[in-house]
Amino acid sequence: MMYYRQALELQCFLDYLDFAGDDSGGYSEFSKQHHVRVLLDIKYTYVVACQNYGLFKKSNFHRDRSCYNGILKLMRTYPSLRVAYIDTTLESVNGRNQEVYYSVLVKGRGNLDEEIYRIKLPGNPSEIGEGKSENLNHAIIFTRGEALQTIDMNQENYFEEAYKMRNVLEEFLNPHRGQQKPTILGLRKHIFTSNVSPLSQFMFNQETSFRTIGQRTLADPLRIRFHYGQSDIFDKIFHTTRGGISKASRIINLNEEIFAGFNSTLRGGLITQHEYVQVGKGRDASINQISLYEAKDATANAEQTLSRDVYRLGRNFDFYRMLSFYFTTIGNYFSSMVAVLSVYVILYGRLYMVMNGVERQILKNPIVHQNKALEETLVSQSVIQMSLLFMVLLAMEIALEKSFQRALFDFIAVHLQLASVFFTFQLGTRVHYYGKTLLHGGSKFRATGRGIVPYRARFAEHYRLYSRSHFVKGMELFILLLVCEIYGDSYRGSNRLFLLVSSFSMWFLVACWLFAPFVFNPSGLEWHNIMDDWADWESWMETGSQIGTLPEKSWEAWWDEEQEHLKFTSARGTVLEIILASRFFIYQYGIVYHLDIAYRSKSLMVYGLSWAFTITSILFLKAVSVFQRMFRFLEALLFLGFLLAMTVLFVVYGLTISDLFAAILAFLPTGWALLLIGQACRVLTRRFGLWESITKLAKAYDYMIGLVILIPIAVLSWIPFVSELHMRWLFYEAFRRGLQVSKMFPSKKR
Repeated sequence: MMYYRQALELQCFLDYLDFAGDDSGGYSEFSKQHHVRVLLDIKYTYVVACQNYGLFKKSNFHRDRSCYNGILKLMRTYPSLRVAYIDTTLESVNGRNQEVYYSVLVKGRGNLDEEIYRIKLPGNPSEIGEGKSENLNHAIIFTRGEALQTIDMNQENYFEEAYKMRNVLEEFLNPHRGQQKPTILGLRKHIFTSNVSPLSQFMFNQETSFRTIGQRTLADPLRIRFHYGQSDIFDKIFHTTRGGISKASRIINLNEEIFAGFNSTLRGGLITQHEYVQVGKGRDASINQISLYEAKDATANAEQTLSRDVYRLGRNFDFYRMLSFYFTTIGNYFSSMVAVLSVYVILYGRLYMVMNGVERQILKNPIVHQNKALEETLVSQSVIQMSLLFMVLLAMEIALEKSFQRALFDFIAVHLQLASVFFTFQLGTRVHYYGKTLLHGGSKFRATGRGIVPYRARFAEHYRLYSRSHFVKGMELFILLLVCEIYGDSYRGSNRLFLLVSSFSMWFLVACWLFAPFVFNPSGLEWHNIMDDWADWESWMETGSQIGTLPEKSWEAWWDEEQEHLKFTSARGTVLEIILASRFFIYQYGIVYHLDIAYRSKSLMVYGLSWAFTITSILFLKAVSVFQRMFRFLEALLFLGFLLAMTVLFVVYGLTISDLFAAILAFLPTGWALLLIGQACRVLTRRFGLWESITKLAKAYDYMIGLVILIPIAVLSWIPFVSELHMRWLFYEAFRRGLQVSKMFPSKKR
């Protein structure tokens, strides 16, 4: 580290020269100024890894040329700046033209860039690993010195923090806790986008609690801190001789940062945390960007769960260190999945008890009426389940750094901004993508855009992003709660409040999963915007798909993209998908025995007849779609036959209106189960020509789910003052500073 320290001293020395000079205006006393500049360029340089710089340089598009000119201007302004990029050229290899890839380092010289090094690569780096990890790997050879600090694209350093770099580098020379010298120096991050919106404030709180007291505890005494994101400083000699700072395997090492920490720990390194230096970082400010980031993190953690690195760390840690390691890495996501699965287990168990009459017998027991302790326990449990305690670490950190009063104020303020709604919604994102990757694999990088200013997203964009992760699951839980309320209401009596309190957190979960994206959407409750969203969503649903059609333009293209994870899934994943989809048959089994037309019969014939009705309805819809292309007359006959059958059921067999609503609650989940099974067995459904019917059924369900979600939003936006209150609450800081939020989020009016 001696060279690095001398380079920093020379940098400060040169700054003094530029500022002071001598009385005559020259630098006669400092004859080695040029030598100092050369040493600085060698020992202290910035290497920017920009893979697409070569494409920008060759492109004729205005946007690409603007990027190229901007990077070139930076290199001319700062002589120590270097840019590393991947250059692709056509060369003759064995008499044939082939693409050859080079890793190139350039610097600014005059009005152009000057090539310093060009290294031939064995192939296309993007085909080996993910873009970010390969960006690091191909550029690391151009770095100099014994220490290496990695800075992400949405990070910045402060002038006063740069003066502390010499002190931080001295940490590499000092053994920590009398053991060994560190191999990774962890630095604190400061989120400078905290006042953009409530969402950015939530992310600021999350990062603050994790990057301060969390990292401090992980490093000492738990000794399980790894590399979480950029800005950490690496012992370059240690890491380049032990696998590098970034793993390059595609899909498995999607979250390449933490694997660098895994690798360092497995090979005997020591990772510390230092909080007297901080690096600025800009976090995402809109809910869609945050959800994409959470989805990427969840899939990456699922791949970590299946990786060899986690297995080896678990095998080599002692018992207590292993427990701490589990709960600070994959255990966080696994416990979240268990928490959500417990909600499903409780609701399906209660559905069974309600339909079988077991709950009635329990509630009739006098012991339950006299047991007040159980009610108090359930009330306190509901309060905890509302995520009111998620900010305990943040409150402790603010109390330590500022004051207890400030911590209490921030704790109350952030919940008044509906932090519980946001984090409950993000819980669904984590669990969906974590479980999906565990079942089928196939994690992938999701670009968030890194926009600092939040933007208004249309309803179709929300639906594409949250349909399968939140909306479908929220509708399932809603129907479960509704069925339990309907069929358990007649005998509940004095225990009604008791059961409502016990299920309040579940209703809260359903409301968050269905409507949170619209609550945090700028200008999301304006009537004319809702009308534009409806037209855009309807156009997206009706647009056909062709080769090359983007998912943003057509429902069919989006539908095909949603099934990609099932194309190459294993037999185990297919079987598990079918078993999980079979849970929807419980609705049908339980409700058909409570229909008035069943006359309270417990015979299996009732269940068999319900399946006969289901199959007949599917065949009827299939016949209508076929005959619609042939003869309108036959279609009319089928419709008349359906009316005749319903009339017979009403008059002869005693079918009631309540039975119709009950049948909807029973057979809608059944149809969804058949849809999921058809998707899982896509090879068989395509072979027997059923895939087109599966696609039409999925489209019908998406129409229904979209209407159920959009109608309440439209009704709320119709109320005049709601939109104004929503915007002032969502962007309180902007209004307080006198900013015109309407200009930030323009919307086209009819």
